[in-house]
Amino acid sequence: MGIFSFIKDAGEKIFGKEKEKEEEHIEITEAKKEIVRKENAKAAEKLLETIKGLDLTVENPVINIEGNTATVYGLADSQAIREKIVLVIGNSEGIAKVDDRLAVKIQAPEASFHTVERGENLSKIAKEHYGDANKYTMIFEANKPMLKDPNKIYPGQVLRIPRLEQK
Repeated sequence: MGIFSFIKDAGEKIFGKEKEKEEEHIEITEAKKEIVRKENAKAAEKLLETIKGLDLTVENPVINIEGNTATVYGLADSQAIREKIVLVIGNSEGIAKVDDRLAVKIQAPEASFHTVERGENLSKIAKEHYGDANKYTMIFEANKPMLKDPNKIYPGQVLRIPRLEQK
């Protein structure tokens, strides 16, 4: 699918203090760089656990984090799962880009994506993308299990917007 951009300061926090210092361009020693590498590996492991916990089936998943870019590899069961994995990673604080290197077992048309802005809700987003506010349930279902409540979205969050012909 390629490289996706996200708002790096939105989402679940997965990094520690040394990562924050690195991004502030504070001069750090080699020892601290090693700490950052370890934090990146720990954050990648946490993301893999989250993906597994959400039952997003992917064979041989690998996530590498360098700077604010996460590269993900593996074989996803479907296009929808592939997109959800990209969103789980990208909707994490500290990740600005996801380089998607996932393959899929079952090809399907790609969904579009929408970055939530202040004041938006799923009905407003559905009206914008489908012309019908009542189709918000399609967006909610397309973003499960990451979304647990249709009323709990936040600015900067990226959502899957499925095509009307698929659910």
